[in-house]
Amino acid sequence: MLKDLKVVFMGTPEFSVPILASLIENTKVVGVVTQPDKMVGRGKKVKYPKIKEVALFHNILVLQPNNIKNEYQEILNFEPDIIITCAYGQIIPKVILDYPRYGCINVHASLLPKLRGGAPIHHAIIDGYQETGITIMYMDVGMDSGDIIAYQKIPIELSDTYQTLHDKLSLLGSSLLIETLPSIVSGENQRIKQNQDEVTYGYNIKREEEKLDFNSSMLVVYNKIRGLNPDPGSYFLLNGKTVKVYGASMIDDDTYQEKQNGEIVNVSKEGIYVKVSDGLIRITEIKMEGKKQMTVASFLNGNKENLVGVILNEEKI
Repeated sequence: MLKDLKVVFMGTPEFSVPILASLIENTKVVGVVTQPDKMVGRGKKVKYPKIKEVALFHNILVLQPNNIKNEYQEILNFEPDIIITCAYGQIIPKVILDYPRYGCINVHASLLPKLRGGAPIHHAIIDGYQETGITIMYMDVGMDSGDIIAYQKIPIELSDTYQTLHDKLSLLGSSLLIETLPSIVSGENQRIKQNQDEVTYGYNIKREEEKLDFNSSMLVVYNKIRGLNPDPGSYFLLNGKTVKVYGASMIDDDTYQEKQNGEIVNVSKEGIYVKVSDGLIRITEIKMEGKKQMTVASFLNGNKENLVGVILNEEKI
């Protein structure tokens, strides 16, 4: 049934690669739509979206409209039976949503109506969710507000980072989509309205949200570190310079309660120990401005400054 299904896939980042790969294996992908190429680095080299690389490898035509609201006719010219999106990155106009006979289907990385928006994986960890999952849904003109077709849950482990949870959900999305497609084609699928009283949002992370607040609890700080690891990365200020954090753990220790929140109370090869409201955060992997990512042990080998007593996040003028 699926082998003759004409699919247009719309997606951009690495997260959507397994979804496209599953569609190529199981359906007839006639076209791929992704975001325009970027110019990166000092040499301004062209960087393709991950999805474009996969599509070109399989000799699939790729479209990269700058503004899909005005540049949609080529997409309709594919005459798809169904359009499937996953982290595409632009709002898709109604003229496209209304075209395919089986509709426009989205693969979303949360249990809708929880965490609508562009950064549901980051926020699932940062906001302390115990579980998340994948939702297969019909698209409408709202943001992730369409009817739910299917969903599958997974637990969020305390050791999960954005990257590990991203990878789990990406694979889950690819398998759940292929399991669900036959029911969509046959018309036997569910169509569940989202409960508006349960809506939450996972908007794209802003730069100011990446800064760690050591006045918070261990769990809040730890969740932000792992929820932004490795991209875009959380940070603190050390003597006015930005330090990104890529590894940390919680230390339940009330020995330093008289110390100021954000104060470095101990430094060893095992990490930099920072006082927070209810204990310590041990920072184990960092990236200084202009330097490579490294363990704290490696950092200490090249830094003889005594950091004990330094207050993090103090602005230096």
